[in-house]
Amino acid sequence: MKKLTNSQTKINCFNCKYFRTTWNPNFPRACQAYGFKGKMMPSDYVFHASGKRCAMFELKKGRKL
Repeated sequence: MKKLTNSQTKINCFNCKYFRTTWNPNFPRACQAYGFKGKMMPSDYVFHASGKRCAMFELKKGRKL
């Protein structure tokens, strides 16, 4: 897996409005925007596959970075 540079700060999916947790212990984390489930954070899957930060990230209402 690639490491993020300073210009590519890691996205915290817990602060994203599309992040969901599932009842499936094999796939506990999900991204509603991209439509997939997995064990890793969805933003890590996106970065691993594309080499870019998640473009779908949107801050949840009432959250601050």
